[in-house]
Amino acid sequence: MEVNNKINFNILYSTYYKKSFLFTKSYVHDDQAAEDIASESLIKLWEFMKNEDVVYPKVLLLKILKNKSLDYLKHQVIREEALNSINEFGMNDLEIRISSLETCIPDTLLSRELESLINEAIAKLPPQTRKIFEMSRFENKTNREIAETFHITTKGVEYHISNALKVMRMQLKDYLPVFYFLFYIN
Repeated sequence: MEVNNKINFNILYSTYYKKSFLFTKSYVHDDQAAEDIASESLIKLWEFMKNEDVVYPKVLLLKILKNKSLDYLKHQVIREEALNSINEFGMNDLEIRISSLETCIPDTLLSRELESLINEAIAKLPPQTRKIFEMSRFENKTNREIAETFHITTKGVEYHISNALKVMRMQLKDYLPVFYFLFYIN
């Protein structure tokens, strides 16, 4: 190819695109990335050739292709490391959840310690809130039945239960999965 500052991009593209694409693809192993790198490299070569005399355009193009391919591959390494880190975090979380479930022994969930913590938390509730909570969760009374007993609205019952659950949630934060199972699922 003749060296010419006024080189036509179409000629440059048709002369070097296929070689550029195949060279790049042999390293990046991705057709779309290879197409992008080859096209960007040819544009960079063309812009360079518009302003400078280039004696060996193939050599300059090869340098451009090499650098763009290296940048792409280095970015892929960073991307893979980030994905591996995310996957590793997910796997650790999954292993913790599996381990937690494997050590969960339903017969001991209401051990004396947990039962004591629950009773302490319930004892800290104001008397009316405590009684409403106990009727709801331990006596399986409906909100309407509780409202009639205390001569309040069902919204009032819901308010007391909600407050009781907030206190319980704070007191039993280390036992949240068990707490949700015991008190939120009716």
